[in-house]
Amino acid sequence: MSSIAYVCKYTPLELLSAFGLEARMADGEQPDFALAESRLHANLCCHAKAAFQLLQGERSILLTDCCDSMRRACDALKADGACDERFLHCMELPHDESSCARKRLAGELAKLAAELQDRTGTAFSVARFVEAFDDGKKPSFPKGKFVAVLGARATPSLKAALDECFAMSVVDLTCSSFRDIAAAPDSLRDASLGEAMDWYAGALLGMTPCMRMGDVSSRRALSSTPELAGIVYNTVKFCDYYAFDYMSLQTIVDVPVLKVESDYQPPSAGQLSTRLEAFRELVEPDVGNGGAVGKASKLAMSSEEPKAMQAGKWCAGIDSGSTSTNMVVLDAQGNVVARSIVRTGAKAQNGALTALRDVCEQLGASEGDFAAIVATGYGRANIPFATSTVTEITCHARGVAHLCGDARCIIDIGGQDSKVICLDGQGGVENFVMNDKCAAGTGRFLEAMSRTLELSLDEMSAKGDRFDRDITISSMCTVFAESEVISLIADNHTDRDIIHGLNKSIASRTAAMAKRAKGTAPFVMTGGVARNKGVVAELSKALGSPIIVPEDPDLCGALGAALFALEQR
Repeated sequence: MSSIAYVCKYTPLELLSAFGLEARMADGEQPDFALAESRLHANLCCHAKAAFQLLQGERSILLTDCCDSMRRACDALKADGACDERFLHCMELPHDESSCARKRLAGELAKLAAELQDRTGTAFSVARFVEAFDDGKKPSFPKGKFVAVLGARATPSLKAALDECFAMSVVDLTCSSFRDIAAAPDSLRDASLGEAMDWYAGALLGMTPCMRMGDVSSRRALSSTPELAGIVYNTVKFCDYYAFDYMSLQTIVDVPVLKVESDYQPPSAGQLSTRLEAFRELVEPDVGNGGAVGKASKLAMSSEEPKAMQAGKWCAGIDSGSTSTNMVVLDAQGNVVARSIVRTGAKAQNGALTALRDVCEQLGASEGDFAAIVATGYGRANIPFATSTVTEITCHARGVAHLCGDARCIIDIGGQDSKVICLDGQGGVENFVMNDKCAAGTGRFLEAMSRTLELSLDEMSAKGDRFDRDITISSMCTVFAESEVISLIADNHTDRDIIHGLNKSIASRTAAMAKRAKGTAPFVMTGGVARNKGVVAELSKALGSPIIVPEDPDLCGALGAALFALEQR
């Protein structure tokens, strides 16, 4: 036994060093949880399920009972009859740093030391123990502005995406990584094992606490340093500890805060890149193609080098979404001279080329006649003829600010996601919230329901404003909602009543997002779903405010991108 796997920052790494053991954090995402769900309950925390699968091949494991889910994962690992030779120890971890808690943890550490000595055949070395407390290993803040990652353990792919996205330093201050343990005093070199463990228990419990501890007030120091430019807060799906901390943090910090929700499976690349790049446009407005492009409403372009500008007279924006690809062309005075809405299809590039051909036919032009083309949307990185890219968050803000200068909140419901974008007085992005992975409440959700009802989306929109019975569809999951709709059809409810129930459920979910983002009137709705009069009416009721719907709500993102292109001439 030369190494040992762990998952918690309270793991006594220095004690492992005293026995000459190397500690390795079990980290990473899992493609699925099939194995964990065959051994654990399907509703168990995704972090515990990921840890269970990551630790399957480990021969030496040291866990802490940081929560009930991790206790259950440990029990399942112990029950694996094929691993009788495995070293598996679960250390009991107190919830506070009182004298009683310290005494209890010191006993746990002494018990672990005895097991390690028995297993390794190596005696506890107080010298190695003291040397393990190397000040050089303690985390520190970088010089200059930086982005902090707070919350739950960030996976390697998330950290890599953060490092790639931001020009400034990104510091991992999540619960599993920020291990600010006190340095061992020299007097400890003459201590007995019991004396050393008594001091060590206090040092471990004195670290900046994780969210499962009783008093987490000292964590606030992590978000108060003056060099902090922004916070990416990583929550665990369905874990209240981090959700409540995120909500509390938003009320006390003055820097932008972005919520990212992890389920420890591979993230949706499009949603993650949109979140991070839009957040970068808030905290690093001077980074991008040619530097800043103006005030808050004119945030920076992509960090990629722009293509050479053409000598053409047109400027365009193209919004490559999951369902449709939309394009708007402006002349030199900023007037809309062509527009196109086409199906994206199987590849973003194909939809973009179709939209380009469409506007070129309208103008009698060719690609060489465009001075600049800015791409936005999930497929923005795959538009071969684009000169630069901007996230759809910023483009929707710019487009809506152009159409409705006094707007303060944009509600964008597209084919794949829902967004709430809060604006400042100049049309710049102050805050935004997006849905996570699930397609509930999006255009895809309505498409699935229309197939079940055997109606077109236009028919659903026309029938949603009048109903006989006010029914409620409780499930927002697309699959479960479809089953609920089938049951309502079997109970002889009219399609008008069912559509009204669907519209209410979408409105309820979207209004909750708007309130979470602290959105205020005037509200503007964009995206294809804004054409559904029933959804707009129910959302207006849920928000207690009228909703402005532009003439072409699908084109607001493309319009914003075109306005950015106009500035690149």
